[in-house]
Amino acid sequence: MQRISIFEMFKIGVGPSSSHTMGPWRAAQRFVAELTDDQKQRVDHVRVDLFGSLAKTGKGHGTDLAVMWGLMNEDPETVAVDSIFAKIETVTRSQSLRLGGSFDIPFDPTSDIVFHFDQTLPFHPNGLTFKASCGSTLLYEATYYSIGGGFVVTEADSGEVDSHSLPFPIDHAVDLLQHCEAESASIAQIVRRNELTWRDADDVKSRLRQIRDVMTGCIHRGVCSEGILPGGLNVHRRAAKMAKQLLQTSCSDNLDRWVVQVGEGEKSFQRILDWVSCFALAVNEENAAFGRVVTAPTNGAAGVIPAVMMYGKLYCDFDDQTLDDFLLVAGEIGCLFKKNATISAAMGGCQAEIGVSSAMAAAALTECLGGTPPQAAEAAEIAMEHHLGMTCDPIAGLVQIPCIERNAMGAIKAITAAQMALQRDVSRSHVSLDDVIQTMWQTAQDMNAKYKETSEGGLAIQISVNVSEC
Repeated sequence: MQRISIFEMFKIGVGPSSSHTMGPWRAAQRFVAELTDDQKQRVDHVRVDLFGSLAKTGKGHGTDLAVMWGLMNEDPETVAVDSIFAKIETVTRSQSLRLGGSFDIPFDPTSDIVFHFDQTLPFHPNGLTFKASCGSTLLYEATYYSIGGGFVVTEADSGEVDSHSLPFPIDHAVDLLQHCEAESASIAQIVRRNELTWRDADDVKSRLRQIRDVMTGCIHRGVCSEGILPGGLNVHRRAAKMAKQLLQTSCSDNLDRWVVQVGEGEKSFQRILDWVSCFALAVNEENAAFGRVVTAPTNGAAGVIPAVMMYGKLYCDFDDQTLDDFLLVAGEIGCLFKKNATISAAMGGCQAEIGVSSAMAAAALTECLGGTPPQAAEAAEIAMEHHLGMTCDPIAGLVQIPCIERNAMGAIKAITAAQMALQRDVSRSHVSLDDVIQTMWQTAQDMNAKYKETSEGGLAIQISVNVSEC
């Protein structure tokens, strides 16, 4: 089975969708990288074909924009988010694109990016094909699949055997729990020792802090930003208004000062509930506005883990080491779902995104509050159990309604699941984490395709809206 680092689950990038924005973006970068130097110098035309869910909700998710950014070799982790739309305007105005950042070729987004609304490739709903030509000669063609969480594969990749060796190989939750028992170790300790096979201790620590910084920075930008989200639904940002009401003053532009402001405030149940919801809304409003976020495990579910992590920091007094452990545990639970089910809404509905993120956060919070590995696994099971069957039905194909609010709900469910697990005798549990992961996958396979990020069912079809496709 595939060996996955938690840093593949937590990817730094740009919203609004890991599968429909970041994945196609990475696919375009990969396509350019696979061109030979001779091909790059000869190519005078590139065509992109989008299939299945990428076509049906591609406009709302910015898939067409993402492939252009990728073809220009902009990187989602480092690109200046304030400048990315100017680059698209340049392409549209000049009808040309700088392939790989070096070679100018003619490019008309309206004709060179083709949306095949009625065609789905058999391997995965999120398929896209790139073709590079010189005159009438096809120089190179490749098809990629964005399989959720920013992961991109080809059909050939799927048959490869992962030979990476880990001291504690983990294919199922039972493996993880057995390692913890045998080593008298926490989940975080086992995961950290596995991560050290990919990178040294300083790199692990640095990367964890970077992810935390991006998550907390995203919350802060969200609570400081007002206005209307792009896409045509006229959705107003709410996190900033909530934060002002809770603080009874404007949010500080300084992140550290703002965190102190929040932490020194009232700590009633109602106030904590409001702030956790505000944190989650803030992240996914940023995500919807093409801001910088961390897949956790996806962009559409990016607000759950930062919100619960901030809850731990402000209301449970988690120190830096504990916050690092939080991410290690959360990441490993996400890996279990990816290996044995899916983290793609196009494959499994929203249970595969919000459900998985809530399970990740629940397990992490439980261990960091002193819970045992079995209790952490129980918390993940509880959280997912109560997301089973959740559909993905984004109105107008935008990651806004119901997606943004679902992050707040997922965060609150995670905290509740953790508290329940901490009070439970898990030796008497009837459903294991592996059981619920398998059930989630079976549910995904049984779910009607119109509820899998196609905007062809549920709220997306029930709510009649008149929006532009830009």
